[in-house]
Formats: sequence, structure tokens, C-alpha cells
Amino acid sequence: METNKLSRRAFMAGTGAAAVGVMLGGWGPVQRGLNGLLPEAAAAVPATGFSPVAWVSLLPDNTAVIYSPAAEMGQGTMTAIPMIVAEEMELDWDRVRVEQAPADPKRFGNPGFGGAMVTGSSRTVKGYYEMLRLSGLQAKLVLVQAAAQKWGVPAAEIRAERSTLVHGPSGRRMTYGELAEGAKVPAELPKVDKSMLKPMSSFTIIGKDLPRVEVPGKSEGTATFGLDVRLPGMLWASVLHPPVQDEKPQEVKDGAALAVPGVKKVLRLPSAVAVVADSFATARKARDLLEVKWTEQAKARSYDSEAALKEFVARAERLEEAGAVWHKHGDAAQKLAGAARVFRATYTTDHVAHVTMEPMNCTARAEGDSIEIWVPSQTPSGVIGTVAAGAGYKPENIKVHITLLGGGYGRRAEADYSLDAALIAKAMPGVPIQVIWTREDDFQRARPRPMTAQHLVAGLDEQGRIVGWRHRLVSEGIYARISPEAYRKSGGRDAPVMEGADGVYRIPDQLVEHGLEQRGVDVSFWRAVGAGYTKFSIETLIDEIAAATGKDPLQYRLDLTADAPRAQAVLREAAAMAGWEGQREPGHAYGLAFSDAWNTFIAMVVDVSMREGRPVVHRVWAAVDCGHAISPANIKVQVEGAALFGLSAALGERLVYKAGQVQQHNLDTYPLLRANQAPVVQVKVLPTDNPPGGMGEVGLPPVAPAVANAVARLTGKRIRTLPFPQTV
Repeated sequence: METNKLSRRAFMAGTGAAAVGVMLGGWGPVQRGLNGLLPEAAAAVPATGFSPVAWVSLLPDNTAVIYSPAAEMGQGTMTAIPMIVAEEMELDWDRVRVEQAPADPKRFGNPGFGGAMVTGSSRTVKGYYEMLRLSGLQAKLVLVQAAAQKWGVPAAEIRAERSTLVHGPSGRRMTYGELAEGAKVPAELPKVDKSMLKPMSSFTIIGKDLPRVEVPGKSEGTATFGLDVRLPGMLWASVLHPPVQDEKPQEVKDGAALAVPGVKKVLRLPSAVAVVADSFATARKARDLLEVKWTEQAKARSYDSEAALKEFVARAERLEEAGAVWHKHGDAAQKLAGAARVFRATYTTDHVAHVTMEPMNCTARAEGDSIEIWVPSQTPSGVIGTVAAGAGYKPENIKVHITLLGGGYGRRAEADYSLDAALIAKAMPGVPIQVIWTREDDFQRARPRPMTAQHLVAGLDEQGRIVGWRHRLVSEGIYARISPEAYRKSGGRDAPVMEGADGVYRIPDQLVEHGLEQRGVDVSFWRAVGAGYTKFSIETLIDEIAAATGKDPLQYRLDLTADAPRAQAVLREAAAMAGWEGQREPGHAYGLAFSDAWNTFIAMVVDVSMREGRPVVHRVWAAVDCGHAISPANIKVQVEGAALFGLSAALGERLVYKAGQVQQHNLDTYPLLRANQAPVVQVKVLPTDNPPGGMGEVGLPPVAPAVANAVARLTGKRIRTLPFPQTV
């Protein structure tokens, strides 16, 4: 059986996608695994609370338990999502307790993913926002009506504030918890719509810098990540995967491995060999003693990324070849043919790895036709779908517990590592199995960001304004692999690959295309995915055009965003923060870049000097408008983190494949940004009365082009590769 290929039918069976609305009733005992208690030992709270909607359970002591459906991987969603519910429900935040929602897409699915439970693509707050506000409002109205009935007064005379109901004329008060005892959900819920939601000016929770709920456990060492899961009788497994994707074991010599004290079993999986032992150290030691002969017929065996990149470039520059249209407006070819001046540039970006702090891991226990899974995953729906397709379980018989994640960055939006645990657990029923990948396994089994070649052509009129724009991008696909039928029906629109390639710049005639490559190595989501390289090429070419036409880079972008006031506001603010008009230190230059990906506007200015042919980034200033800012302090740290993540990739991260095998195996050959290389990052949040855009990835796209633009001012040389050349 192919364990790393999912059919569209199997994937959809796992997602449990459904129409999303307000659901009634609690879901059962509250799971407390994230706050330090181990899953088996958790003292579950009896489901005696009153649940006016599925997202909240009210307890008699006036505690409101809010179920957070998103995976918490350091981005703060375990605080932000409950804040949205609490705002409209008029909860006292001091009386709120947050619990991880169960893997139940029918109740807790993200509308931004069609009802699947997925955390990623900057769609968590954006996807849940309106639904959760309406749910909170509906819950509040249920309580108001119940109080009105209990007091025998009109509901219009009752207001809700800080988890308390107040009857205005008499001054009577009753907490939500007091009302919850004996309360019943009405047969027909109050009808709510967007017009009934609070205006931004009335927010009391949204927009406040509340402490993140998961941080104390992390600080105290009591938080439960995937690697912290412990179950009675648990064994550990180390898995030997093929050196090239899609190969399978032909012959296995396991005598030496079985002779290691503590080894329980060696299992031959469809595409790997696993060693099960009484400790992970023992399992890994024995795994390294396996002698496995692998098949040698996978397509990926011919993949040489450096050679392939040259082929990608040639294809990107073949303008006569039509690609799958991502964005089209007007007649770009006609405008380019008649342009007074034409700019052409080709950009390349290499594969990059995720390098999460916590390596991939999963714990599973199988009993009969059911399986229970504990996993640090961004996608409960994906885990269910992967295990259903690869291990033969019915989706309804797969129970998933999501732990805290030690980093995700898109790697944990894949669920291949959960299948390892499921297959081993199925072969050893009743025994909990924890699979851990080493750092080397993570690199070997990387599903990296796509390698790309981009060719951009811009035509200008006599005044130096861009009148025609063509953007061709060649790469492997992500949606093309994950959901090939949906990709085909969309006309070849691969959203994560192409995101950021269109935007608010006022360019009348545009054509943006994608050329799909299929070389046998799976590529996948990575922090900011497409916008990380599309904005790099766009923003560096815009800067080059501004310089060639004698225009200030800031003013040139302001002219391009004349119809986008939010874009102009962040551009002006970032420039003001940096002192764009002021003097630079000797040997320093400023670079500017802008991004509007995920409906969030960000402008970034960087201060750069050169040392031995390499850029040194001293300071970063960023202004960001994401609409309703749930927690400005958290937004700031997300921008800081994403900017440093992107800077690390730009300065030196590169994953190379030869004969289908990755050449970097650990941090000694895959350098990350060091603390002494990290610049000071200053962020200003500009809240506006707009629905929230995405946030977790926003700080990444502008950093590389901003640095490249500063380097061009210092050296006169334009950087067109990610990572940057070793010397400029």
C-alpha cells in the first residue's frame, strides 16, 4: 500500500467537512492535557455545565470554559480565538478557562478550510472570526432570555456585563454560573446576524493585550507537547525510511537489531522498517543496525535540484508557453509590446526546510477496529484522513488529541508521521506506541518549500508608470499533490504556491501564470509559502524600476497604491518610524518592501551595512494593518518572529537534493540565523475597522526584498536569488 498518497475521497472522509453554524450542547468531558496533566491521568471535569453554544460551557462557579479549535504552536491562537467568543458573550476574562477542542470538524471546523480542522495559511483568526463572534452573541442572547424568563421581565431590560446579567430598572444581578444551574437551551435559538455585532469602538476584550493562556505552563515546564505524552505500558519506535521518497523495503536483515536488549519487535511497514523497544534510545540504536535493501525505481531518484533549477529557469523565460492563469487583467502582452521601456528579471529560490524545535512525533494506541492518537499536529482533519487512508481505519473510529506543538511552520500540516505510529500500533494492539523522528529523520523526510524560478516582465509608459506586467512562476505543486482532482477542476490554481503574486498595486494590465513541474519529491507548506518568494521578486523589481526612473522607492509605491489607503498608511508609518527622509550612518543604507498577502498590509524598512561581501541587518521597522487586531502585543511578536524566520532563510538556508537524496542532515550543514545576527525589530500595529486578515506569516514576505533593496543601494548589484549569494 502506498502510505504517502491519499485519494481525494479518503482525504474528504477524514475532514468531516460540514456546513458550519452554531451547534448546541457540550461535547463531553473537558480534556486537560495541555496544562500539565498527562492524558491518561487528567482529572476530567464532568460535563455538568450549561452550553448555550458548542464553543462554551458555563460552570456553577461562573467559570466559562471556552474550547479552542486551533493548534497552538506559539502563535497565540489558544488565546486569540477565545477572546473573540468572550467579546460578544460579555465574559469576564478572569473567569475564562481555555481548553483544547476535540478533533470534531462537524462542530469545530474552520470555515476558512471548508469546515476542516486545520491551523495554517494565516486563516485561523480570519477563518473563525465572524462565526465565533456570532456564536458569542447568540450565547449571550440565550442567557438574557433565560434571565428574563426567570425574573419575569422583558429581555430588553437586561444587559450583560463581565459574566453577569443585570436588570436595569431593579438592579437585580445574577452571574452566568448561577443562571446555568438548571438552565436549558431553547428549542429555537435567537436569530443573529452581522448587523447585531458590536462596533469596534465598543470592544472591551478584542484589542487588549491579555496574557497568553498557554505561556505559564511553558514557563513552568508543565505544558504537554507531543514528546511529553506518557501512557501506561508505552513503548517507543524508531523508523528507518528509504533514502529516496517512494521506495520500499525489499529485503530486511534484522538479526543484529533484535539482539539489542530491550528491543521488542522489528516491523516491516509498506514504505519503511520500524524498531519497537522499551526506550527511544534503544529503538534508535537498534534501527541503525538494520540492513535494508530498498527498491530503486522511484521517480525522485533522478531529481537533482541544482540541475532542475536551470530547467525551471529556461521554462519560466519561455514566454511563448502558456501557463495556468493565476491572475489576469486586461491585455498584458499588448501593453508590453507597446511599452516605452521594458524591464526583465529572472529570480530563483531554493528548497528550504522547516526545522521545528520539536521533531515530528506521534503516539498511538489501537484497540480492535479503533485507534486513539496523541499528536502535535496542525491538522486533526489531516491526521484522520491520513490514518483512515493509510492504516485502514474508519474515520469515525479514529480519536485524535492535539497537544501543544513545538513549532509547525506548515510541516505539521502534513500528517505522514502520524501514519508511522498508526501502522505500528495496529500491528501491536493494546500497546501505546510513541514514534519519534530524529533531526536527521526530519531533514531526510522533509517536505520543503517549493523550489521556484520566476520571470517577470514590466512595461513602462513615457512617465515611468507600469502599464503592463507579466509574471511566470515554475515550480512543483502543493495542492496539485494533496488534492489533484480539485486542482484540475480549478484550472491549475495552486493557491499556496502562487499566493502573493497578485495584489493592490495599480497596474492596469497583468498576467500571472504558473508552470507545474512534477519531479517526484513532495513539496509542501512552509511559513508564508508563495508570498515568501513572489513578494521577493515583485518588490525587488519594483525597487529596481523606481531607481532606474529616478523615483524615490517610497513615493513610487505610494503612487502604485493610490487606490489603497490602508497600504499607503503602513508605507508612510514604516517610513516615519525609520526616519526615511533622514541621514544614514556612513556605510549604511535603508531598504523598503511591502506586502498585502492574506488581506493584511505591512510595510518594512531595514537598516543594512556590508561586511566581507555579506549584508548585516541592524534594525527592522514594520507597520502592520491587519484590520481588527485581536491582541496587538501578540501581533508584534508574530511579525518579529516571522521577520527573523525570513531573514534566516534569505541569508543562508538551502536544501539541496542529489539523486533524490537530501544533502543536508542537521544544523551543522543547514545554518540558521544566530542570535548575534538578529537585528532589533520594532513593530507598530495600526488597527482599522476591517475584518481581521492573516497574521502568523505576515512579517516574512517583506524582509528579504527589503534587505536586497538595501544591498542594491550599497553595492549597485541586484540580488535575484534566495538564499542570497555567499558574497554580493
